[in-house]
Amino acid sequence: MTIYEQILAKIKQYDTIIIHGHVRPDGDCIGSQLGLREALRLNFPNKKVYAVGEMASYVKFLGEVDVIEDNVYDNALAICVDCGNSERLLDQRFKLAKEIIKIDHHIPVDNYGDIEWVCEEKPSCTQMIYEFLTNANLKLNKDAAICLYTGLVTDTGRFRFDSVTSETFICAAELLKYGVDIAKIDGYLSIESLDVIKFKGYVLSHFKLTKSGFAYIKVTKEIVEKYGISYEDAANQVNVISTIPGYPVWALIIEYPAEIRVRLRSRGPDVDKLANAYKGGGHAKASGCKLADWSELTKFVKEANKLVKEYKKAL
Repeated sequence: MTIYEQILAKIKQYDTIIIHGHVRPDGDCIGSQLGLREALRLNFPNKKVYAVGEMASYVKFLGEVDVIEDNVYDNALAICVDCGNSERLLDQRFKLAKEIIKIDHHIPVDNYGDIEWVCEEKPSCTQMIYEFLTNANLKLNKDAAICLYTGLVTDTGRFRFDSVTSETFICAAELLKYGVDIAKIDGYLSIESLDVIKFKGYVLSHFKLTKSGFAYIKVTKEIVEKYGISYEDAANQVNVISTIPGYPVWALIIEYPAEIRVRLRSRGPDVDKLANAYKGGGHAKASGCKLADWSELTKFVKEANKLVKEYKKAL
């Protein structure tokens, strides 16, 4: 039995299906959750299908998540998407479900699903959701296609990342057949408030470069509050410093009210192991992690420098 058949069999078995995503959800997470929800509602109108968690502000045009009570999990199936470790799932009530399916494209941190489908080589979870739906001979509609396409373009950096393959473009092309308006979606994704643009100016004026080739910007919660933007909008500016020649690794380190998080990116060396050492993880070229406090930043920068040095030495 293929993985598609295994997942489909479980979906058919349950009358209630609850789709979970990770903390601080991005476009791929929301696109996977809502895209799968819409497709399952289309194909199984008698089932109760929910997507729980929270919305990312920049993809609010996709719809809304559901609010459900604990008792809905009784004899339910939980499908967890776009999350390599159970601790990062936003709504921990997935544990209340009778069975759990994990669908993810990150480097796995732990095994938390009764059925697990993990493809690290896939550029987005939405591509996996599309492949499941088509291989399971399930129907799509325009609403589902819009969600899946949005997740695809956001997690591939508009098809710029090296994880993109011909399959990714085929997926996008097939989704367009359902009436996806790519110009409209690009318009939604490209709009930025004046406050965000001003914050970009701050990043460009205050980032630091090391002699080894690591670029980073430190953002305190006071800076976020000064510019009047959300922490999500601030963290999303990590790639503002991504194009500097000779600096293949960069990071945005942001202080949230309760923690300090690092958004770590690369166009050269793998950075996931560095992230793992700081209670994080993710992809080889795009990971996230945490600092215990600001005093740990010096050590983190030193280890990032070492990573870049070893990479450049091997070239």
